[in-house]
Amino acid sequence: MKAVQWSFQRIEEKYLLNSEQYDRLRIALREHIVPDDYPESTICNIYYDTPDYELIRHSMEKPIYKEKFRVRSYGVPSKTGSVFMEIKKKFDGIVYKRRVLSDIGETMEYLRGGEKPEVDDPQILQEIQWFKQNYTLVPKLFLAYDRLAFRDTEDPELRLTFDRNIRFRTENLDLTCGDYGVKLLPEDQILMEVKIPGAAPVWLSQVLSSLNIYPISFSKYGKCYQKMMERNKEIIMGVDNCA
Repeated sequence: MKAVQWSFQRIEEKYLLNSEQYDRLRIALREHIVPDDYPESTICNIYYDTPDYELIRHSMEKPIYKEKFRVRSYGVPSKTGSVFMEIKKKFDGIVYKRRVLSDIGETMEYLRGGEKPEVDDPQILQEIQWFKQNYTLVPKLFLAYDRLAFRDTEDPELRLTFDRNIRFRTENLDLTCGDYGVKLLPEDQILMEVKIPGAAPVWLSQVLSSLNIYPISFSKYGKCYQKMMERNKEIIMGVDNCA
């Protein structure tokens, strides 16, 4: 079994593909990539934020430094399963991720103000504790997606992931409640992420350029927040119209 990685430091580029681009890209990449150790998964997250969404609002201003906090599971966990608590930071284009694995019950109790859970890396838990002390964190959003993951045949640190069926909800913010939600993107759109410690290899840049695939700024949580705000505005406008 592959060892769990607790800390990441890398560049992450995102690309939004349509079905045709995706099919052509997969053909072009066949000689360069192979399935990752965990090639298929459904990733479920609960994003925590302040009551007035301070973290995501700051992130969407595109500052040089930003940070997020989430609880993540791979698949829908049981009530006795384990989850990751993660701090994700981005500074000057570099993504840093720190996480610990803990029992889901202990994790939820800790985030409600209870005792610290048992973890393998107390230093990272201390960083999470510091984060909690500096922000009033409450669960704000459930976000899930179905992922295919690949790695470069020569450089296993270069990973490509393809996320479909990105969905979210703002009720039942419990990972054990299932992975249902409202679709974020049209059915034929796929979000690709390229994750690499340094610059992308020449062959990858050439392939993407030949297919007119270019990086974009895309935050799943940020896009969900925008949709939530648009929906709230529509509700308010509807109330005003009925007044």
